[in-house]
Amino acid sequence: MALMRSRFSAFALGLDEFLLATWHPETRPDELELDEAIVWGALDIIRTEAGGPFDTRGVVEFEAHYRLLNQSGSQREVSQFVREAGRWYYVDAAE
Repeated sequence: MALMRSRFSAFALGLDEFLLATWHPETRPDELELDEAIVWGALDIIRTEAGGPFDTRGVVEFEAHYRLLNQSGSQREVSQFVREAGRWYYVDAAE
């Protein structure tokens, strides 16, 4: 899903305003404080469900790789997305 890749790039570049703008209003925090010490390096899309041109919902499971204080790490998440008025939004991480 294109929005997932865009959001990963925004995390890597520290673009908090873009992240907030692509977050669904019902779940979006008032502000976002990104950790500048984290260097995001790669994104692996593990699986997707729906999220196509005729869908209103989508799911992306991913693993994002980073470096923090000279140590490697990763974050794995199943993210939920919704399309409203033709625009995709990140909703939250599925449990």
